[in-house]
Amino acid sequence: MASPNRGPAQGRPTLETVAARAGVSKSLVSLVLRDSPKVSPARREAVMRAVDELGYRPNAAARRLAENRSRTIGVLLNDIRQPYFADLLDGLTPVLHVAGQHILLGDGRVDRMMDETLTWSFLEHGVDGLILAGSVPMSRAIAEVTSKIPSVAAGGLDIDLPKVDVVANDNEAGGELAVRHLVELGHRRIAHISGLPGTAGLLRRDAYVTAMRDFGLGDHVHVEAGDMSEEGGYRAAVRLLTRPERPTAIFAANDMSCVGALSAAAELGVRVPEEVSLVGFDNSGLARLRALWLTSVDGAAPTVGQQAGRILLARIERPDEPRRVHLIPPRLEVRGSSGPPPS
Repeated sequence: MASPNRGPAQGRPTLETVAARAGVSKSLVSLVLRDSPKVSPARREAVMRAVDELGYRPNAAARRLAENRSRTIGVLLNDIRQPYFADLLDGLTPVLHVAGQHILLGDGRVDRMMDETLTWSFLEHGVDGLILAGSVPMSRAIAEVTSKIPSVAAGGLDIDLPKVDVVANDNEAGGELAVRHLVELGHRRIAHISGLPGTAGLLRRDAYVTAMRDFGLGDHVHVEAGDMSEEGGYRAAVRLLTRPERPTAIFAANDMSCVGALSAAAELGVRVPEEVSLVGFDNSGLARLRALWLTSVDGAAPTVGQQAGRILLARIERPDEPRRVHLIPPRLEVRGSSGPPPS
C-alpha cells in the first residue's frame, strides 16, 4: 500500500525529492542534514518536515564519500581471549555508537602471527581512528599506521609516540592496593604471579616488590613467572603451593592467572581463603562469577573504554593536539577469595 505522502512509482526518496517537497535547493538540504548553522530556522523546519513526510534516509556511503570519512574505528585487542577486553568494549562501544561510528575489530595475538597484516589493513580500510587495546607491543607497523591515523592506546602503556594518547589504569597504585589489603589481613608470606613482559605486567610486579619492602616484608618477596593465562597461573601456583614454606597469600597479575591459582589450590587440597588468600587484577567478569568470587583490583576497564572513545573522537577532530596520558585510579573489590592467614 502506497504512503499518502509518496506515490507508488516514486521509489526511494532522494535529496532532489526532499528539496522539491521543501521548496529549497538540494545544496540547502545537504546543509540542513549536516546540521550547518548557516540555515535559517524556518528553512530548517521546512526541510526536516519534508524529510519526515517522505521517510528520507541519507545514503551512508554517499555521506562518507562526501565527508571523506569512513565512519569506522579500528580496534586492535592485544588478546581477544582475555575477559578484560569485553569490559573495555562495554565502555567503548556506546560512545562510538552515539557518535555514528562503526567498529572494525582485530585480534592482536593473531595479528602478530600474521606479520601484523591486521594492523596494516586498518590503514587500507581507511578507518577514521584506531584504538590499541591492552599491552600492544611497539612495532614498525604500529609506528607507521598511528602516524597516519588518529590513535589512542587504551589499557596499555607500551606505545610511546608523540600523537598517540594513552588511557589506562594506574597499575602501580593497583599493585600497592592488593599488597596492602593482604598485609592488613595479617599476611606476611605474600607471593606474586607475574604477567607478560609488557609495561602493565612489569608495573604490577614492581608495585608488589616495592609495597612488600615498604611494609618491611622484603625478605618474603617471591615472584613466580606467569603469562596472564589460566594455564600459566595454574602452573605458577602449583610451584608456589608445593614449596616447603608455601605462601599464605598470592597476588596474581590478572584475574585469568588468579583463576588458574584457584584451580591449583583446589587440586592440591589447599583451602581458599582459609589456607591461602588469592587476589587478582582487573575485576573482570570472571572475578564477579559467584562460583569464583575473587577479590580483585578493579582496573576500571569500562571507564578506560569510555574515556578512550571520547579522546579518540576529539583527536580525530584535532589531530595535531599534543599527546595526553590519563591514568584512572583503581579500587579494590573484596570478595570471598581473601581472608586472614591460617593461625
